[in-house]
Amino acid sequence: MKFLTLLALLASTLLAADIGTRNDWPSYGGTHSALRYSALDQINTSNVKTLAPAWIFQTGDYENGLQATPIVIDGIIYLSTSNAWVFALDGATGRVIWEYHFTLGKALPYGKQNRGVAVGHGHVFLGTADNHIVAIDQKTGAEQWRVNVEDSRQCGCSITGAPLVVKAIVVAGVTGGDSAHRGYLTAFDVNTGRMRWRFYTIPAPGEPGHETWPGDSWRLGGGSTWMTGSFDPELNLLYWGVGNASSDLNASKRRGDNLYTASIVAIDPDTGKLKWHYQEVPQDVWDYDAAFELYLLDLRLKGRTRQVVMQANKTGYVWMLDRTTGEFLKAWPFAKNINWVKGITEDGKLVGRLDPELGTSKLVCPSAIGAKNWNQGAYSPRTRWLYLPVQEICNDLVARDEEVSEGKDFIGGSWVMKPPPGGKQEGYVAAYDPLTGERKWIFPVTTWIMASVLATAGDLVFTGDPEGDFFALDARTGTRLWTFQTGAGHRGSAVTYAIGGRQYIATPTGWGSIIAGAQKALWPDAPTARPGSALVVFALPEVK
Repeated sequence: MKFLTLLALLASTLLAADIGTRNDWPSYGGTHSALRYSALDQINTSNVKTLAPAWIFQTGDYENGLQATPIVIDGIIYLSTSNAWVFALDGATGRVIWEYHFTLGKALPYGKQNRGVAVGHGHVFLGTADNHIVAIDQKTGAEQWRVNVEDSRQCGCSITGAPLVVKAIVVAGVTGGDSAHRGYLTAFDVNTGRMRWRFYTIPAPGEPGHETWPGDSWRLGGGSTWMTGSFDPELNLLYWGVGNASSDLNASKRRGDNLYTASIVAIDPDTGKLKWHYQEVPQDVWDYDAAFELYLLDLRLKGRTRQVVMQANKTGYVWMLDRTTGEFLKAWPFAKNINWVKGITEDGKLVGRLDPELGTSKLVCPSAIGAKNWNQGAYSPRTRWLYLPVQEICNDLVARDEEVSEGKDFIGGSWVMKPPPGGKQEGYVAAYDPLTGERKWIFPVTTWIMASVLATAGDLVFTGDPEGDFFALDARTGTRLWTFQTGAGHRGSAVTYAIGGRQYIATPTGWGSIIAGAQKALWPDAPTARPGSALVVFALPEVK
Protein backbone atom coordinates (compact mmCIF):
# COMPACT_ATOMS: atom_id res chain seq x y z
CA MET A 1 0.00 0.00 0.00
CA LYS A 2 2.83 2.42 0.84
CA PHE A 3 4.45 1.56 -2.50
CA LEU A 4 1.23 2.41 -4.37
CA THR A 5 0.94 5.68 -2.45
CA LEU A 6 4.52 6.55 -3.39
CA LEU A 7 3.77 5.80 -7.04
CA ALA A 8 0.71 8.04 -6.94
CA LEU A 9 2.74 10.90 -5.46
CA LEU A 10 5.46 10.37 -8.05
CA ALA A 11 2.89 10.42 -10.85
CA SER A 12 1.46 13.66 -9.52
CA THR A 13 4.93 15.20 -9.42
CA LEU A 14 5.73 14.05 -12.97
CA LEU A 15 2.47 15.49 -14.27
CA ALA A 16 3.50 18.87 -12.93
CA ALA A 17 7.22 18.63 -13.76
CA ASP A 18 7.03 20.77 -16.89
CA ILE A 19 4.70 23.37 -15.39
CA GLY A 20 6.01 26.86 -14.81
CA THR A 21 8.06 29.57 -16.40
CA ARG A 22 11.81 29.48 -16.96
CA ASN A 23 13.91 32.25 -18.52
CA ASP A 24 10.85 34.29 -19.55
CA TRP A 25 7.60 35.39 -17.90
CA PRO A 26 5.47 35.36 -21.06
CA SER A 27 1.93 35.75 -19.72
CA TYR A 28 -0.03 37.42 -16.93
CA GLY A 29 -0.10 34.27 -14.76
CA GLY A 30 3.38 33.19 -15.86
CA THR A 31 2.02 30.66 -18.33
CA HIS A 32 -1.54 30.21 -19.60
CA SER A 33 -2.02 27.78 -16.68
CA ALA A 34 -1.80 30.82 -14.34
CA LEU A 35 0.12 29.03 -11.56
CA ARG A 36 2.58 31.92 -10.97
CA TYR A 37 5.33 29.32 -10.53
CA SER A 38 8.85 29.48 -11.95
CA ALA A 39 11.19 26.51 -12.45
CA LEU A 40 14.21 28.78 -11.86
CA ASP A 41 16.12 27.81 -8.72
CA GLN A 42 19.39 29.78 -8.77
CA ILE A 43 17.89 31.91 -5.99
CA ASN A 44 16.90 29.48 -3.24
CA THR A 45 16.49 29.03 0.49
CA SER A 46 20.26 28.71 1.02
CA ASN A 47 21.29 31.98 -0.62
CA VAL A 48 18.24 34.27 -0.73
CA LYS A 49 19.63 36.20 2.26
CA THR A 50 22.24 37.72 -0.10
CA LEU A 51 19.64 38.96 -2.61
CA ALA A 52 20.24 42.64 -3.43
CA PRO A 53 18.90 45.28 -5.85
CA ALA A 54 20.34 44.97 -9.36
CA TRP A 55 18.52 48.05 -10.75
CA ILE A 56 15.45 50.22 -10.19
CA PHE A 57 13.25 51.90 -12.79
CA GLN A 58 10.96 54.81 -11.89
CA THR A 59 7.99 55.01 -14.27
CA GLY A 60 7.13 58.64 -13.48
CA ASP A 61 3.43 57.77 -13.35
CA TYR A 62 2.60 58.13 -9.66
CA GLU A 63 -1.13 58.78 -9.87
CA ASN A 64 -2.45 55.42 -8.72
CA GLY A 65 0.48 53.19 -7.82
CA LEU A 66 1.82 50.33 -9.93
CA GLN A 67 -0.53 47.34 -10.11
CA ALA A 68 0.83 45.59 -13.18
CA THR A 69 2.41 42.20 -13.85
CA PRO A 70 5.61 42.71 -15.89
CA ILE A 71 5.88 40.50 -18.99
CA VAL A 72 9.39 39.25 -19.86
CA ILE A 73 10.34 37.79 -23.24
CA ASP A 74 13.91 37.23 -24.49
CA GLY A 75 15.33 39.46 -21.78
CA ILE A 76 12.99 42.40 -22.47
CA ILE A 77 10.49 43.57 -19.84
CA TYR A 78 7.15 45.07 -20.92
CA LEU A 79 5.58 47.13 -18.14
CA SER A 80 2.35 49.18 -18.09
CA THR A 81 1.18 51.89 -15.68
CA SER A 82 -2.12 53.30 -14.45
CA ASN A 83 -2.17 56.10 -17.05
CA ALA A 84 -1.75 53.54 -19.87
CA TRP A 85 1.94 54.11 -20.44
CA VAL A 86 3.97 51.13 -21.64
CA PHE A 87 7.73 50.67 -21.31
CA ALA A 88 10.11 48.17 -22.88
CA LEU A 89 13.14 47.74 -20.62
CA ASP A 90 16.39 45.82 -20.82
CA GLY A 91 15.88 43.14 -18.19
CA ALA A 92 19.56 43.11 -17.17
CA THR A 93 20.11 46.86 -16.79
CA GLY A 94 16.73 48.64 -16.73
CA ARG A 95 17.66 50.71 -19.81
CA VAL A 96 14.58 52.07 -21.58
CA ILE A 97 14.33 50.62 -25.10
CA TRP A 98 11.10 52.42 -25.96
CA GLU A 99 8.05 53.92 -24.28
CA TYR A 100 4.48 54.46 -25.40
CA HIS A 101 1.94 56.86 -23.88
CA PHE A 102 -1.76 56.40 -24.59
CA THR A 103 -3.94 59.50 -24.17
CA LEU A 104 -6.86 58.56 -21.97
CA GLY A 105 -10.30 60.07 -22.46
CA LYS A 106 -12.26 61.77 -19.71
CA ALA A 107 -14.81 58.97 -19.12
CA LEU A 108 -13.01 56.73 -16.63
CA PRO A 109 -15.67 54.97 -14.55
CA TYR A 110 -13.20 52.90 -12.50
CA GLY A 111 -10.40 55.45 -12.32
CA LYS A 112 -6.96 54.93 -13.77
CA GLN A 113 -5.99 51.30 -13.25
CA ASN A 114 -3.95 48.90 -15.36
CA ARG A 115 -2.81 45.43 -14.35
CA GLY A 116 -0.61 44.54 -17.29
CA VAL A 117 -0.15 43.88 -21.00
CA ALA A 118 -0.07 40.80 -23.21
CA VAL A 119 2.67 40.09 -25.75
CA GLY A 120 2.51 37.95 -28.87
CA HIS A 121 2.74 37.91 -32.68
CA GLY A 122 5.15 40.86 -32.59
CA HIS A 123 2.73 43.07 -30.68
CA VAL A 124 2.26 44.36 -27.15
CA PHE A 125 -1.45 44.54 -26.32
CA LEU A 126 -2.73 47.16 -23.91
CA GLY A 127 -6.21 47.55 -22.43
CA THR A 128 -7.12 51.05 -21.26
CA ALA A 129 -9.26 52.65 -18.59
CA ASP A 130 -11.40 54.28 -21.30
CA ASN A 131 -12.13 50.90 -22.87
CA HIS A 132 -9.69 50.64 -25.78
CA ILE A 133 -7.49 47.78 -26.94
CA VAL A 134 -4.22 48.95 -28.48
CA ALA A 135 -1.60 46.95 -30.39
CA ILE A 136 1.96 48.31 -30.09
CA ASP A 137 4.91 47.14 -32.17
CA GLN A 138 6.99 44.91 -29.88
CA LYS A 139 10.33 46.15 -31.28
CA THR A 140 9.71 49.86 -31.80
CA GLY A 141 6.85 50.91 -29.53
CA ALA A 142 4.90 52.32 -32.48
CA GLU A 143 1.12 52.01 -32.35
CA GLN A 144 -0.19 49.46 -34.87
CA TRP A 145 -3.93 49.66 -34.27
CA ARG A 146 -6.50 50.60 -31.66
CA VAL A 147 -10.12 49.61 -31.12
CA ASN A 148 -12.73 51.35 -28.97
CA VAL A 149 -14.42 48.29 -27.45
CA GLU A 150 -17.48 50.24 -26.26
CA ASP A 151 -18.15 53.86 -25.35
CA SER A 152 -17.29 54.24 -21.66
CA ARG A 153 -19.61 57.24 -21.41
CA GLN A 154 -22.56 54.95 -22.06
CA CYS A 155 -21.57 51.62 -20.52
CA GLY A 156 -19.68 52.88 -17.46
CA CYS A 157 -17.09 50.20 -18.17
CA SER A 158 -13.36 49.95 -18.80
CA ILE A 159 -10.51 47.49 -19.22
CA THR A 160 -8.38 47.16 -16.10
CA GLY A 161 -7.17 43.55 -16.42
CA ALA A 162 -4.39 42.31 -18.68
CA PRO A 163 -5.47 40.96 -22.10
CA LEU A 164 -4.65 37.36 -23.03
CA VAL A 165 -3.16 36.23 -26.35
CA VAL A 166 -4.60 32.86 -27.44
CA LYS A 167 -3.61 31.49 -30.84
CA ALA A 168 -4.26 34.32 -33.32
CA ILE A 169 -6.60 36.36 -31.11
CA VAL A 170 -6.22 38.71 -28.17
CA VAL A 171 -8.99 38.39 -25.59
CA ALA A 172 -10.05 41.21 -23.28
CA GLY A 173 -12.51 41.34 -20.43
CA VAL A 174 -14.51 44.34 -19.28
CA THR A 175 -15.53 45.93 -15.97
CA GLY A 176 -19.11 46.81 -15.09
CA GLY A 177 -20.27 44.36 -12.44
CA ASP A 178 -20.98 47.21 -10.04
CA SER A 179 -22.80 49.26 -12.64
CA ALA A 180 -25.88 48.87 -14.82
CA HIS A 181 -24.21 47.09 -17.73
CA ARG A 182 -24.33 43.75 -19.55
CA GLY A 183 -20.93 42.05 -19.32
CA TYR A 184 -19.03 40.32 -22.10
CA LEU A 185 -15.71 38.90 -23.26
CA THR A 186 -14.30 39.99 -26.63
CA ALA A 187 -11.70 38.50 -28.99
CA PHE A 188 -9.84 40.55 -31.61
CA ASP A 189 -7.60 39.51 -34.51
CA VAL A 190 -4.02 40.10 -33.34
CA ASN A 191 -2.93 41.66 -36.64
CA THR A 192 -5.89 43.82 -37.61
CA GLY A 193 -7.90 44.48 -34.46
CA ARG A 194 -11.02 43.18 -36.17
CA MET A 195 -13.48 41.68 -33.70
CA ARG A 196 -13.58 37.90 -34.09
CA TRP A 197 -16.28 37.17 -31.54
CA ARG A 198 -18.04 38.41 -28.43
CA PHE A 199 -19.45 36.25 -25.65
CA TYR A 200 -22.07 37.92 -23.47
CA THR A 201 -22.03 36.74 -19.88
CA ILE A 202 -25.77 37.35 -19.56
CA PRO A 203 -27.91 35.40 -22.06
CA ALA A 204 -30.33 37.30 -24.27
CA PRO A 205 -33.91 36.13 -24.94
CA GLY A 206 -33.92 32.75 -26.67
CA GLU A 207 -30.46 31.81 -25.39
CA PRO A 208 -29.90 29.08 -22.75
CA GLY A 209 -29.87 30.61 -19.30
CA HIS A 210 -32.01 33.63 -20.14
CA GLU A 211 -34.81 32.15 -18.02
CA THR A 212 -32.68 32.88 -14.92
CA TRP A 213 -33.30 36.63 -15.40
CA PRO A 214 -36.89 37.84 -14.84
CA GLY A 215 -38.24 40.66 -16.98
CA ASP A 216 -35.66 43.04 -18.40
CA SER A 217 -33.18 42.54 -15.56
CA TRP A 218 -30.79 40.83 -17.99
CA ARG A 219 -30.15 44.04 -19.93
CA LEU A 220 -28.18 45.72 -17.15
CA GLY A 221 -27.32 42.72 -14.99
CA GLY A 222 -23.54 43.09 -14.54
CA GLY A 223 -21.44 39.97 -15.04
CA SER A 224 -18.12 41.69 -15.65
CA THR A 225 -15.01 39.82 -16.84
CA TRP A 226 -12.54 42.24 -15.31
CA MET A 227 -9.59 39.93 -14.62
CA THR A 228 -7.51 37.65 -16.89
CA GLY A 229 -8.43 34.09 -17.87
CA SER A 230 -6.47 30.89 -18.62
CA PHE A 231 -6.10 28.64 -21.64
CA ASP A 232 -5.55 24.90 -22.16
CA PRO A 233 -4.07 24.34 -25.64
CA GLU A 234 -4.60 20.56 -25.54
CA LEU A 235 -8.30 20.88 -24.78
CA ASN A 236 -8.54 24.09 -26.82
CA LEU A 237 -10.57 25.71 -24.07
CA LEU A 238 -10.45 29.27 -22.82
CA TYR A 239 -11.43 29.68 -19.15
CA TRP A 240 -12.66 32.96 -17.71
CA GLY A 241 -14.14 34.04 -14.40
CA VAL A 242 -17.31 36.15 -14.36
CA GLY A 243 -18.08 38.78 -11.74
CA ASN A 244 -21.13 39.55 -9.65
CA ALA A 245 -24.62 40.46 -10.77
CA SER A 246 -25.88 44.00 -10.36
CA SER A 247 -27.39 45.47 -8.40
CA ASP A 248 -24.81 43.86 -6.14
CA LEU A 249 -26.66 43.55 -2.84
CA ASN A 250 -30.30 43.64 -3.92
CA ALA A 251 -31.77 40.77 -5.92
CA SER A 252 -35.42 41.77 -5.57
CA LYS A 253 -35.68 42.56 -9.32
CA ARG A 254 -33.59 39.57 -10.46
CA ARG A 255 -34.92 36.54 -8.58
CA GLY A 256 -33.26 33.53 -10.17
CA ASP A 257 -29.78 32.06 -10.60
CA ASN A 258 -28.64 34.97 -12.82
CA LEU A 259 -26.44 33.02 -15.23
CA TYR A 260 -23.55 33.39 -15.97
CA THR A 261 -22.65 35.77 -13.15
CA ALA A 262 -20.40 34.48 -10.35
CA SER A 263 -19.45 31.62 -12.69
CA ILE A 264 -16.50 30.00 -14.42
CA VAL A 265 -17.09 29.66 -18.16
CA ALA A 266 -15.19 27.52 -20.69
CA ILE A 267 -15.25 28.92 -24.22
CA ASP A 268 -14.12 27.67 -27.61
CA PRO A 269 -11.49 30.27 -28.58
CA ASP A 270 -12.11 29.70 -32.30
CA THR A 271 -15.82 30.54 -32.18
CA GLY A 272 -16.56 32.24 -28.86
CA LYS A 273 -19.19 29.59 -28.13
CA LEU A 274 -19.80 28.39 -24.58
CA LYS A 275 -18.66 24.80 -24.00
CA TRP A 276 -19.61 24.57 -20.33
CA HIS A 277 -20.18 26.70 -17.27
CA TYR A 278 -20.24 26.29 -13.53
CA GLN A 279 -21.92 28.83 -11.28
CA GLU A 280 -20.29 29.09 -7.87
CA VAL A 281 -22.80 31.51 -6.34
CA PRO A 282 -26.32 31.52 -7.82
CA GLN A 283 -28.10 34.86 -7.30
CA ASP A 284 -25.06 36.53 -5.74
CA VAL A 285 -26.04 39.23 -3.23
CA TRP A 286 -22.67 39.78 -1.52
CA ASP A 287 -20.50 41.13 -4.39
CA TYR A 288 -18.59 37.83 -4.52
CA ASP A 289 -16.87 37.97 -7.88
CA ALA A 290 -15.74 34.75 -9.50
CA ALA A 291 -13.54 36.88 -11.78
CA PHE A 292 -10.14 35.95 -10.32
CA GLU A 293 -7.30 33.79 -11.64
CA LEU A 294 -7.97 30.21 -12.70
CA TYR A 295 -5.24 27.65 -11.94
CA LEU A 296 -4.96 24.79 -14.44
CA LEU A 297 -3.26 21.66 -13.10
CA ASP A 298 -3.56 17.89 -12.96
CA LEU A 299 -4.27 16.31 -9.57
CA ARG A 300 -4.85 12.83 -8.21
CA LEU A 301 -8.35 12.74 -6.73
CA LYS A 302 -9.76 9.52 -5.31
CA GLY A 303 -7.16 7.45 -7.13
CA ARG A 304 -7.79 9.11 -10.49
CA THR A 305 -5.84 11.81 -12.32
CA ARG A 306 -8.13 14.75 -13.05
CA GLN A 307 -7.55 17.76 -15.28
CA VAL A 308 -8.55 20.48 -12.86
CA VAL A 309 -9.40 24.17 -12.97
CA MET A 310 -9.20 25.71 -9.51
CA GLN A 311 -10.14 29.14 -8.17
CA ALA A 312 -9.79 30.91 -4.81
CA ASN A 313 -11.93 34.01 -4.52
CA LYS A 314 -13.86 36.47 -2.36
CA THR A 315 -16.14 33.77 -0.92
CA GLY A 316 -13.34 32.36 1.27
CA TYR A 317 -13.58 29.05 -0.61
CA VAL A 318 -11.38 27.29 -3.14
CA TRP A 319 -13.49 25.80 -5.95
CA MET A 320 -12.25 22.82 -7.94
CA LEU A 321 -13.79 21.64 -11.22
CA ASP A 322 -12.96 19.17 -13.95
CA ARG A 323 -11.71 21.48 -16.66
CA THR A 324 -12.79 19.17 -19.47
CA THR A 325 -16.46 18.96 -18.48
CA GLY A 326 -17.04 21.57 -15.76
CA GLU A 327 -18.02 18.85 -13.27
CA PHE A 328 -17.90 20.07 -9.67
CA LEU A 329 -15.22 18.17 -7.77
CA LYS A 330 -15.00 19.90 -4.41
CA ALA A 331 -14.91 23.20 -2.52
CA TRP A 332 -13.07 23.91 0.72
CA PRO A 333 -12.70 26.98 2.94
CA PHE A 334 -9.37 28.79 3.09
CA ALA A 335 -10.55 31.68 5.31
CA LYS A 336 -11.21 31.41 9.04
CA ASN A 337 -14.29 33.67 9.13
CA ILE A 338 -17.12 32.57 6.83
CA ASN A 339 -20.83 32.98 7.59
CA TRP A 340 -22.44 33.95 4.24
CA VAL A 341 -23.21 30.22 3.97
CA LYS A 342 -23.10 27.50 6.55
CA GLY A 343 -21.41 25.16 4.08
CA ILE A 344 -21.18 23.70 0.59
CA THR A 345 -22.40 20.16 -0.09
CA GLU A 346 -20.43 17.46 -1.90
CA ASP A 347 -22.32 18.29 -5.09
CA GLY A 348 -21.68 22.05 -4.82
CA LYS A 349 -24.96 23.27 -3.35
CA LEU A 350 -24.93 26.24 -0.95
CA VAL A 351 -26.37 25.54 2.48
CA GLY A 352 -27.72 28.13 4.92
CA ARG A 353 -27.36 31.39 2.97
CA LEU A 354 -27.20 34.67 4.93
CA ASP A 355 -28.81 37.02 2.41
CA PRO A 356 -28.98 40.81 2.94
CA GLU A 357 -32.41 42.29 3.65
CA LEU A 358 -33.87 45.61 2.56
CA GLY A 359 -33.14 48.26 5.19
CA THR A 360 -31.69 45.79 7.69
CA SER A 361 -27.99 45.57 8.52
CA LYS A 362 -26.37 42.14 8.66
CA LEU A 363 -22.78 41.27 9.53
CA VAL A 364 -21.46 39.08 6.71
CA CYS A 365 -18.06 37.39 6.44
CA PRO A 366 -15.99 37.67 4.30
CA SER A 367 -16.48 41.30 3.26
CA ALA A 368 -17.08 42.59 -0.25
CA ILE A 369 -13.32 43.14 -0.43
CA GLY A 370 -13.17 39.37 -0.12
CA ALA A 371 -11.15 36.81 1.79
CA LYS A 372 -8.97 37.14 -1.31
CA ASN A 373 -8.97 39.99 -3.81
CA TRP A 374 -7.69 40.14 -7.41
CA ASN A 375 -4.03 39.86 -6.44
CA GLN A 376 -3.02 36.36 -7.44
CA GLY A 377 -1.99 33.30 -5.47
CA ALA A 378 0.52 30.68 -6.64
CA TYR A 379 0.82 26.91 -6.86
CA SER A 380 4.11 25.01 -6.55
CA PRO A 381 4.36 21.54 -8.15
CA ARG A 382 7.37 20.89 -5.88
CA THR A 383 5.45 21.19 -2.62
CA ARG A 384 2.05 20.57 -4.28
CA TRP A 385 0.70 23.42 -2.17
CA LEU A 386 -1.37 26.48 -2.99
CA TYR A 387 -0.14 29.82 -1.59
CA LEU A 388 -2.76 32.52 -1.01
CA PRO A 389 -2.88 36.11 0.26
CA VAL A 390 -5.80 36.14 2.72
CA GLN A 391 -7.63 38.85 4.64
CA GLU A 392 -10.06 38.27 7.48
CA ILE A 393 -12.50 41.19 7.23
CA CYS A 394 -16.28 41.25 7.50
CA ASN A 395 -18.89 43.91 6.68
CA ASP A 396 -22.30 45.15 7.68
CA LEU A 397 -24.44 44.84 4.56
CA VAL A 398 -27.66 46.76 3.95
CA ALA A 399 -29.73 46.20 0.79
CA ARG A 400 -31.69 49.14 -0.67
CA ASP A 401 -33.85 49.88 -3.68
CA GLU A 402 -32.10 52.15 -6.20
CA GLU A 403 -33.07 53.78 -9.46
CA VAL A 404 -31.24 52.24 -12.40
CA SER A 405 -29.51 54.23 -15.13
CA GLU A 406 -27.40 52.55 -17.80
CA GLY A 407 -23.67 52.76 -17.11
CA LYS A 408 -24.10 54.23 -13.62
CA ASP A 409 -23.32 52.68 -10.24
CA PHE A 410 -25.87 50.04 -9.32
CA ILE A 411 -24.87 48.59 -5.95
CA GLY A 412 -28.34 48.22 -4.44
CA GLY A 413 -27.17 49.02 -0.92
CA SER A 414 -24.03 49.69 1.05
CA TRP A 415 -21.48 48.07 3.31
CA VAL A 416 -19.31 49.08 6.25
CA MET A 417 -16.14 47.09 6.91
CA LYS A 418 -16.00 45.48 10.34
CA PRO A 419 -13.75 43.06 12.24
CA PRO A 420 -14.86 39.42 12.51
CA PRO A 421 -17.10 38.66 15.51
CA GLY A 422 -15.00 38.48 18.67
CA GLY A 423 -11.78 39.13 16.79
CA LYS A 424 -9.86 41.65 14.72
CA GLN A 425 -9.26 42.10 11.04
CA GLU A 426 -6.01 40.55 9.90
CA GLY A 427 -4.02 39.64 6.81
CA TYR A 428 -1.63 36.79 6.11
CA VAL A 429 -0.04 34.52 3.55
CA ALA A 430 -0.89 30.85 3.96
CA ALA A 431 -0.04 27.52 2.32
CA TYR A 432 -2.73 24.90 1.68
CA ASP A 433 -2.90 21.34 0.43
CA PRO A 434 -5.50 21.67 -2.37
CA LEU A 435 -6.44 17.97 -2.09
CA THR A 436 -7.51 18.23 1.55
CA GLY A 437 -7.83 21.96 2.26
CA GLU A 438 -5.40 21.57 5.17
CA ARG A 439 -3.58 24.78 6.06
CA LYS A 440 0.13 23.92 6.21
CA TRP A 441 1.45 27.21 7.57
CA ILE A 442 0.46 30.82 8.04
CA PHE A 443 2.58 33.99 7.93
CA PRO A 444 0.80 36.99 9.54
CA VAL A 445 1.51 40.58 8.47
CA THR A 446 0.90 44.00 10.02
CA THR A 447 -2.15 44.81 7.89
CA TRP A 448 -2.92 42.73 4.78
CA ILE A 449 -1.29 41.38 1.64
CA MET A 450 -2.75 42.97 -1.47
CA ALA A 451 0.10 42.06 -3.82
CA SER A 452 0.32 38.80 -5.76
CA VAL A 453 2.34 35.78 -4.62
CA LEU A 454 5.21 34.23 -6.59
CA ALA A 455 6.44 30.63 -6.04
CA THR A 456 9.75 29.30 -7.38
CA ALA A 457 11.66 26.02 -7.67
CA GLY A 458 14.10 27.46 -5.15
CA ASP A 459 11.37 26.62 -2.60
CA LEU A 460 10.67 30.31 -2.07
CA VAL A 461 7.46 32.35 -1.93
CA PHE A 462 7.76 36.09 -2.64
CA THR A 463 5.29 38.90 -1.97
CA GLY A 464 5.15 42.43 -0.56
CA ASP A 465 3.08 44.45 1.89
CA PRO A 466 1.50 47.94 1.76
CA GLU A 467 4.19 49.33 4.05
CA GLY A 468 6.90 48.68 1.44
CA ASP A 469 8.53 45.43 2.60
CA PHE A 470 9.19 42.90 -0.18
CA PHE A 471 10.06 39.52 1.34
CA ALA A 472 10.77 35.84 0.72
CA LEU A 473 9.27 32.96 2.71
CA ASP A 474 10.40 29.36 2.89
CA ALA A 475 7.80 27.58 0.77
CA ARG A 476 7.76 24.55 3.09
CA THR A 477 7.74 26.23 6.51
CA GLY A 478 6.51 29.82 6.00
CA THR A 479 9.62 31.18 7.72
CA ARG A 480 10.66 34.62 6.49
CA LEU A 481 14.18 34.33 5.09
CA TRP A 482 14.76 37.78 3.58
CA THR A 483 13.18 41.21 3.35
CA PHE A 484 13.90 44.49 1.62
CA GLN A 485 12.23 47.88 2.10
CA THR A 486 11.47 49.15 -1.41
CA GLY A 487 10.20 52.56 -0.31
CA ALA A 488 6.63 52.09 -1.59
CA GLY A 489 3.74 49.72 -0.94
CA HIS A 490 3.02 46.61 -2.99
CA ARG A 491 -0.17 46.08 -5.04
CA GLY A 492 1.21 44.52 -8.23
CA SER A 493 2.68 41.13 -9.13
CA ALA A 494 6.32 40.11 -8.81
CA VAL A 495 7.88 37.91 -11.50
CA THR A 496 11.18 36.11 -12.05
CA TYR A 497 13.28 35.57 -15.18
CA ALA A 498 16.85 34.80 -16.26
CA ILE A 499 19.32 36.46 -18.63
CA GLY A 500 22.72 34.97 -19.41
CA GLY A 501 22.36 32.40 -16.67
CA ARG A 502 21.54 35.00 -13.97
CA GLN A 503 18.15 34.88 -12.23
CA TYR A 504 16.30 38.11 -11.42
CA ILE A 505 13.28 38.85 -9.23
CA ALA A 506 11.28 41.93 -10.32
CA THR A 507 8.58 43.53 -8.21
CA PRO A 508 6.34 46.53 -9.00
CA THR A 509 6.08 48.95 -6.10
CA GLY A 510 3.60 51.73 -5.53
CA TRP A 511 0.46 51.48 -3.41
CA GLY A 512 -2.87 52.34 -4.97
CA SER A 513 -6.18 50.98 -6.24
CA ILE A 514 -9.88 51.48 -5.60
CA ILE A 515 -9.60 49.86 -2.16
CA ALA A 516 -6.35 51.61 -1.21
CA GLY A 517 -8.34 54.14 0.77
CA ALA A 518 -9.56 51.37 3.09
CA GLN A 519 -6.06 50.81 4.49
CA LYS A 520 -6.06 53.70 6.97
CA ALA A 521 -9.69 53.14 7.97
CA LEU A 522 -9.10 49.47 8.78
CA TRP A 523 -5.72 49.94 10.48
CA PRO A 524 -5.54 53.56 11.69
CA ASP A 525 -2.45 52.94 13.83
CA ALA A 526 -0.50 50.95 11.23
CA PRO A 527 2.43 52.35 9.24
CA THR A 528 1.45 54.38 6.20
CA ALA A 529 0.95 52.52 2.93
CA ARG A 530 3.35 54.36 0.67
CA PRO A 531 2.53 55.53 -2.88
CA GLY A 532 5.00 55.35 -5.75
CA SER A 533 5.56 53.69 -9.13
CA ALA A 534 8.81 51.82 -9.64
CA LEU A 535 10.06 48.42 -10.75
CA VAL A 536 12.67 47.08 -8.32
CA VAL A 537 14.77 44.21 -9.66
CA PHE A 538 16.90 41.91 -7.48
CA ALA A 539 19.63 39.35 -8.12
CA LEU A 540 22.34 37.50 -6.26
CA PRO A 541 25.75 39.23 -6.14
CA GLU A 542 27.80 38.54 -9.25
CA VAL A 543 30.83 36.31 -8.77
CA LYS A 544 33.99 38.20 -9.78
